[in-house]
Amino acid sequence: MLFERLTIRDVTIQPAFILAPMAGVTDTVFRRFIKRLGGCGLIMTEFVSSEGMIRRNFRSQRYLYYTPEERPISAQIFGADPEHLADAARQTEDLGFDLVDLNLGCPAKKVIKCGGSGLLRDLALLEKILKSIRAAVAIPFTIKLRAGWSDEEIVAVQVARLAEECGVEALAVHPRTRLQGYSGRARWEIIQEVKAAVRIPVIGNGDVFKPEDAAALREQTRCDAVMIGRAAPTNPWIFRQLEQFFRTGTYAEPAESDRYQLIRDYYGMLVAEEIPGAIGKMKQFASWFTHGVRNGAELRRQVQSARDTAEVLERVHVFFGPAQAAAGVSKQAVTT
Repeated sequence: MLFERLTIRDVTIQPAFILAPMAGVTDTVFRRFIKRLGGCGLIMTEFVSSEGMIRRNFRSQRYLYYTPEERPISAQIFGADPEHLADAARQTEDLGFDLVDLNLGCPAKKVIKCGGSGLLRDLALLEKILKSIRAAVAIPFTIKLRAGWSDEEIVAVQVARLAEECGVEALAVHPRTRLQGYSGRARWEIIQEVKAAVRIPVIGNGDVFKPEDAAALREQTRCDAVMIGRAAPTNPWIFRQLEQFFRTGTYAEPAESDRYQLIRDYYGMLVAEEIPGAIGKMKQFASWFTHGVRNGAELRRQVQSARDTAEVLERVHVFFGPAQAAAGVSKQAVTT
């Protein structure tokens, strides 16, 4: 099976489908939720500031919380100070993470001032950072990068080669520039060029919204694994669908009852674990989880206007109705 597994030194990712780190999304509840749905071989934390880790601030500590159920798990860190990043990487190792990853891809203005894709414009500093982190930890070290700063500054191949020389053991490529943000198309040919330039595993990321996209990405780039970001909140079944597709050539589309169970289970996890700001998370995810739900706009309105978590759960149940909620039968698998 294509993408059956990827091994990064002593860490086995099976299947070779990875949940991308996403700020405000990939907290411990969402990560476990994705793992339970099946098909995801590796999950990653939200990116964590190395400066916040050194100060031991509450937010950084919360971002780095995980449970054994989430293994294998990678901690993604960002920053621009080599010594501070090395210290942050040591902290992730001490916390028991299986891998540590350096963020070279975030395009947000507040991040590029102190790391993220901003480091793609200073390769001398980046080299110091890569060497410092590599010397600081024994666990596998990976990076996630963008194509470059702009169309005039495409540096993915150069950065990939530098990373390999510095001991980085795998890299994920999102082939958009920092100036693109998330607009336009992902230039998969850049992933192809990186794959041809290095010997370490290359993980493809960008514009994979269904299993057929992953097949096309593999065909064009020969990448070793697929990383899914924005598609996961709108279609949390995508990892299971990818595994089904590459194993059998078919995959199941969720039925209305599956969507009810999805929303109920995720919301239920937020309540059961007394997550701070659970009502805010419910409203945030309502805009994603209602994709594909008949009359989803009305469900979103019902969730957004709820005053507490109990009212959200009740409105979700009433919206779907007892008969639909109890159905539990998926549609026929689709065949390509």
